[in-house]
Amino acid sequence: MDRIKVTYQFSETEPWNEVAIAALSEVGFDSFVELENGIEAYINEDEFDERILREGVLQEIKEHTQTNVFIEKIPFQNWNAVWESDFKPVFVEDKLTILAPFHDRSLAVGLSIVIQPQMSFGTGHHQTTWMMSKILLDMKRVPDTILDMGTGTGVLAILSEKLGAKDVLAIDIEPWSVDNTIENAERNSCQNINALCGDIDLIEGKKFDLILANINKNILKSHMKYYSESLFINSKLALSGFFDSDSDELITHAEQYGLIFDSKIVKETWAALILVKI
Repeated sequence: MDRIKVTYQFSETEPWNEVAIAALSEVGFDSFVELENGIEAYINEDEFDERILREGVLQEIKEHTQTNVFIEKIPFQNWNAVWESDFKPVFVEDKLTILAPFHDRSLAVGLSIVIQPQMSFGTGHHQTTWMMSKILLDMKRVPDTILDMGTGTGVLAILSEKLGAKDVLAIDIEPWSVDNTIENAERNSCQNINALCGDIDLIEGKKFDLILANINKNILKSHMKYYSESLFINSKLALSGFFDSDSDELITHAEQYGLIFDSKIVKETWAALILVKI
């Protein structure tokens, strides 16, 4: 499927980069690149409605900062090349290196994961994936049964297995993400990852020792009840995909489902939360 790239250029990027990403994530845009003078945002062509760029929060931004908007169609066959041209090794402190197949393996520090970028989210470059990786790496012991909801490239599922998980369920609503996860799991010699295409209903009746969900705020809120029902008592839920300014809202929302705040990581305005099922 072809993709649409929308480039926003702002005369002042703070806080407008963050505001624009939050607004676009609410209307179907699923990948973002922050630039020195704005952002790039990506969406599937069949989900794109140009009117949304002229309405709501996006229109209000233009009242505060000079804004230029460029729209570009990216053919499907060129998408991998776009990712590869921008894909650099990612280092999560000195504990993990995320590489592409075309990178020099000698660059790796700590554990290494090889990810073919393709078009799915979760290469490790984004702050949220970096923080979720750090959460796993900082655990004294990664539990046996893990759900990776919104798996993207499968990087968190792969890291979970490398850290000792015995049964990892990786779910994404996008078929190409599931295919990418399967490919990347094989590339990293993983044998304990089951990748499925679908939504939250796929976890009905299942229980997990740990749930990882790196999505966006509204989807996280809509899923919260199901996450709680699928966790054992005292098990943890790790969330990211939202700005730190949304943390309190998510913490309060989670409390009604017996999920209590444990800790938080913040990286460049983005946040990750750890909640505990009581």
